Amino acid sequence: MSDPQGKSGGKLWEGPREAEQALPPAVPRPRLLGLCDWSADGWDYRAEHYEFVTTPPVAKSPVLHSQADLPDTWWQDLHRALAHIALVSTSRQAVREQYIRRRVPEFTGVTPGEITWTTAHGDLHWANLTGPALALLDWEGWGTAPLGYDAANLYLHSLPVPDVAERIRKEFAHVLDTPAGRIGELTACTEILQAAARVPFYAELADGVRHYLGRLKGPRSGSAPSGW
Repeated sequence: MSDPQGKSGGKLWEGPREAEQALPPAVPRPRLLGLCDWSADGWDYRAEHYEFVTTPPVAKSPVLHSQADLPDTWWQDLHRALAHIALVSTSRQAVREQYIRRRVPEFTGVTPGEITWTTAHGDLHWANLTGPALALLDWEGWGTAPLGYDAANLYLHSLPVPDVAERIRKEFAHVLDTPAGRIGELTACTEILQAAARVPFYAELADGVRHYLGRLKGPRSGSAPSGW
């Protein structure tokens, strides 16, 4: 990690260290073993030393393009991991309320109501999940987010593979099929549509996200659950 000298620090710099300190061992992840900071030629640098992970990411790209042959135990472990993360108290923000209030109406045409907050990984996609043994990678952006945000991100990054996308909707229906979870979905859709102009793999997802938004904006039933 690097930044111009004097401008280092903040959410992304401190995310891995704060995750190591705050998250319980029950969350499967490579443990952070040490940090090394230095400055040279007008830049600040940080190197992070992690446990070696022998299981590869499910996909090389954040977006899934082929079947993910994952055992039922993997899905069970993911449920448990997200449940443990949701219970972590933190002042970190994965998504700011100001962003949601401003950008969600701009990109989706929906004005969000009351937001149910929880703690989230914040970047849950297929390049940050290993399989068949689960580990969650990349903790720079973790923090509070709308309920359902992590599940919605994983769902949207699975749209090119309908069978997997449908599995995610079934696994996380208790969150996504609720008014509170809908705000998490709208937020995840907004971020992808906003990034589509500059990130090629999000540009590829954009049409599918817009199509999904057309269904998401319809009336939905259910009440906001507790937890994640």
